[in-house]
Amino acid sequence: MQTQLAELPWLTILIVVPAVAALLIWLVKPLRRAARPIGLAVSVLVLAGAAVMVSAFDTSDAAAYQFTTTRSWIASFGASYDVGVNGLGLVLVLLAALLVPIVLLAAWNEVSLPAGVVAARASDALVYRQAGYVALVLVLESLMIAVFSARDVFFFYILFEAMLIPVYFMIGVYGGANRRYAAIKFLLYSLAGGLIMLAGVIALYFQTDGGPQAFRIDNLANAVDDPTLQMWLFLAFFVAFAIKAPMWPVHTWLPDAAQQGPPGTSVLLVGVLDKVGTFGMIALCLPLFPDAAKAAAPVIIALALISIIYGGLVAIGQNDLMRMIAFTSVSHFGFIVLGIFVGTQTGLTGSMVYMVAHGVSTAAMFLIAGFLTQRGGSQDMRSYSGMQRITPVIAGTFLVSGLASLALPGLSGFVPEYLVLLGSFQLHPAVGAIAVIGVVLAALYILMAYQRIFTGEPLEGRKSLTDLGGREKWVVAVLVAAILFLGFYPAPVLDVLAPVADQFAVILGSAS
Repeated sequence: MQTQLAELPWLTILIVVPAVAALLIWLVKPLRRAARPIGLAVSVLVLAGAAVMVSAFDTSDAAAYQFTTTRSWIASFGASYDVGVNGLGLVLVLLAALLVPIVLLAAWNEVSLPAGVVAARASDALVYRQAGYVALVLVLESLMIAVFSARDVFFFYILFEAMLIPVYFMIGVYGGANRRYAAIKFLLYSLAGGLIMLAGVIALYFQTDGGPQAFRIDNLANAVDDPTLQMWLFLAFFVAFAIKAPMWPVHTWLPDAAQQGPPGTSVLLVGVLDKVGTFGMIALCLPLFPDAAKAAAPVIIALALISIIYGGLVAIGQNDLMRMIAFTSVSHFGFIVLGIFVGTQTGLTGSMVYMVAHGVSTAAMFLIAGFLTQRGGSQDMRSYSGMQRITPVIAGTFLVSGLASLALPGLSGFVPEYLVLLGSFQLHPAVGAIAVIGVVLAALYILMAYQRIFTGEPLEGRKSLTDLGGREKWVVAVLVAAILFLGFYPAPVLDVLAPVADQFAVILGSAS
C-alpha cells in the first residue's frame, strides 16, 4: 500500500488542486459567494494529501528525492518540470499546507470594504474582495509547494519570481493605510534580488552542455570549475536569498510589509515564504557552488550574527506590535543562516528544524496579535494595558507563542536553537558566545511586550473588548498543539532532516 501511494504524483496534485480552485473562484461568478468555505475545504484537502504523502515517505532514505516527476518543458535550453522532495522539502511542504487553512479560517471575517464604497453595492463589493483574497491565498499555496519541490534551477527561478504577484496584491489591496508603499517596497526589493539571481541563472546556463535537463540541480552540481566564476554565481544566488530570508542589511522591506499587511498575509510571508530564502541557500547554493560557499562562510556567519543582535535590539525598541514581531524574525533568521554556514551537521540540522519551529510560533504570534489589534483598532502597544484581565485567552496564547519564540524548553523553539548554538560552539566558540546574546534579547523583547500589553491596570476604553471566539480558539489551538508537539517530541522531524544535514554539512567541511 505504501509503495502504491509513493507512486502517485503527489506533488503535482498538491500544486494543481489549489491553483485550479483559485482559478474557478476567480472566473466562475456563482462560486465567489462561497469562496471562503470552498477555499477552506480545498486547503484542508491539500493538507490531507500532504499528510498522506508524509506517511508514504521513506524515512530510511530521507536525503534522497522522492515523489519525483520529470517532464520536458522548454527543451531548447534544457528547462524541465522537475519536482521531488527530500526530508527538508517534505517538512516545508507540510508547513505550507498546514498554515494555509489556518490563515483562511483566521481571516474568515478579516477582509472588509475600504472607505467610500456605496451602500447599495457594498454586498457585491465585499463578496468580490473576499473571493479575491481567498484566490490569492490558494495561488500562493500552489506556488509555495512548487518552489519547495522544484529540482530544476530555471523552474525554481520562475516560481521564486511568481510568488511576488499574489503577495504584492495581498499587501497592496488588503493591507493598512500605507499598504501601497509597503507593497511596492516589498516588490522592489524582491525584484532587485530576482534580477541579480536571473543574471546568475543565465551565466549558469553557459556552463551546461545544453541538454534536455541542463538546468536540473543534480546535473549542475559540478558544472562550475573556475573559483572566481563560482564565487560570482554564488553571490548572485545568495543575495536574492538573503533578501527573501530576510537578513541584515537587506531586511528593511519586512517590517513595513508586516505592519501594513493583514495578519494572515504576514503569517504566510514570514512563516513560509521567507523560508524560500534559507531553503535556497541549502538546496541550491551549497550543492551548486560548494567551494564558494565554504570561502564565503566566515562573512556570512558575521552577517548572521549582526542579524541576530540587530533584530533583537530593534525589536525591543518597537511600539508597533506587528513591526516588533517582524524584527524578531530578522533575529531568528540570523540563527537559521548561522546554522547553515557554521559548518557542522548539528548546526545544519538545527537550522532546518528552526525553519519549521519558527513558522509555527511566528504564525501564532501574528494571528494572536491580529485578533487583539482588530478588536482594539490599534497596533500600538502603548494603547493597551492589563489585557490579561479582559482577554485571558489572548494573553495566555500570546505568552505561549512568545515563549516558544524565545526557546523555552518544552516548546518548539528550544531544540533547534539549542542545536544551532551547539553546532556553533563545536567549531567556533566565539561565534556561539555572541549568538547566545540573541537568546537574552529574545527574553527581553517577548516579556517586555507581554508586560506592556497584558499586565497592569486595564485602560478604561479597553474594558469592553471581547476574548477569542470559537473559530479563533480552534485556529490558536492547532498552532499551540504544533508548538507543544515540536517541543516535546521533535524526533519525527529530526529523523527526516538529520540525513539531509549529513549530506550538506560535508560541503562546508564538517559532518560532526
